[in-house]
Amino acid sequence: MWNKKRITDLLGIEYPIWQGPFGGGLSTVELTSTVSNMGGLGGFGAYTLSPQEIYEKDQQIRSQTKNPYNLNLWVSDTDYRDHEDTERKYKETVETFRPYFDRLGIEIPTLPPSFESRFQNQLQAVLDIKPKVFSFMFGLLDPDIVEECHKRGILLAGNATTLDEAIALENIGVDFIVASGFESGGHRPSFLDKAEFSTTGTFVLIQLIKDKVKIPVVAAGGIADGKGIAAALTLGAEAVQIGTAFLACEESGALPDHREALFSEASKNTRLSRAYTGRLGRGITTEILKDLSEKSIAHLPFPLQTTFMSPLRKAALEQGKNEMVFFWGGQIAPILKYKNASVLMESLIEETSKIFS
Repeated sequence: MWNKKRITDLLGIEYPIWQGPFGGGLSTVELTSTVSNMGGLGGFGAYTLSPQEIYEKDQQIRSQTKNPYNLNLWVSDTDYRDHEDTERKYKETVETFRPYFDRLGIEIPTLPPSFESRFQNQLQAVLDIKPKVFSFMFGLLDPDIVEECHKRGILLAGNATTLDEAIALENIGVDFIVASGFESGGHRPSFLDKAEFSTTGTFVLIQLIKDKVKIPVVAAGGIADGKGIAAALTLGAEAVQIGTAFLACEESGALPDHREALFSEASKNTRLSRAYTGRLGRGITTEILKDLSEKSIAHLPFPLQTTFMSPLRKAALEQGKNEMVFFWGGQIAPILKYKNASVLMESLIEETSKIFS
């Protein structure tokens, strides 16, 4: 049985299919609970939420599913260092982006305030609500946190973009490794080296990690149908994490224009850029992303760049100038077929079952 793996036994789920835990308001209670109710592992990205909001989301999810789900946070949620350095970068960023603000007829935003990490406060919420899976990105957990999570029955999944990151994660005692290939949409969760130098493809990364690491591997990036699932499992992954295909579903928190873009001809071309948030991420190559990719750009540290770009995104959407908007998306987007999460899950299960029958 293709769906019976160590991961399904440990989690008590029917199918080794994880839904990507999107941050920035793209996760929803409906999407998370739908995937979990259909035998997969729903995911909820909470790195932008306050502890109280995390408690509330957990209650809402648990009111709609009795099955396990994955709560995701960022260990490193800011690149802010000091005001002097940021002030210098702000002046350079203004010059880079001024033409786009002028084109939309809006003012350049002022320098965003400094950002204090939320992670330590969010951790207490995780320990209190005890999700079945706590996944984390952009770093390692302290040993005492790993021990405390395990004491409370919380299984840990760390995100790796390289073999060295996977080994580091296994060494601290995580239960699963999410092997995040460079095909993935959204942020690259690298933490041992620059993200630009950590661009191994999913199907190579699975094999590298599987050869050196004993704990179960979850393949993420470039998977959106049964063939992709079958390929990942054949190479040694024990589950897959699917992001872009679920992001395109009506249950996600993506704007209608974003979901439409994922099904459009534009989705054939994606690029990696730091322009949107200050951290490297993959999105659809709209006009602004193509323009910025062809020159050296200045940007503010994460997440101040997100705050700086927010008025531009808002104005572009209001004016119907989607060519000026960044839309997250992975390289697999051109093969997307389904706009409903239940239908997508049914298709994933049916297609994979046929291949392994």
